[in-house]
Amino acid sequence: MTGKNRRVHIDYDSPEPRYRQLIDIIVGRIECGTYEPGRLIPSLEQIRGETGLSLMTIRKATGILRDEGWIRIVPGKGTYVNPPELWPQDE
Repeated sequence: MTGKNRRVHIDYDSPEPRYRQLIDIIVGRIECGTYEPGRLIPSLEQIRGETGLSLMTIRKATGILRDEGWIRIVPGKGTYVNPPELWPQDE
């Protein structure tokens, strides 16, 4: 999910659910700075094109990321990375 026509590897044979694999990919990119706080992440359609996942699976993943504090979804605008102080804290 970093550029045009790049495929993200989702392991369809893994026991880990596909939405969880996508969450791990997005969180990894947020933590390493590929997706910076305050900036847009790729659209649902872009993610679908790059992963082959259904929109329902992508919405599930982004909903969990929103609930956990990683991102905020602004209707009609896009999905933005939250500032680090809103990210889940390791306990």
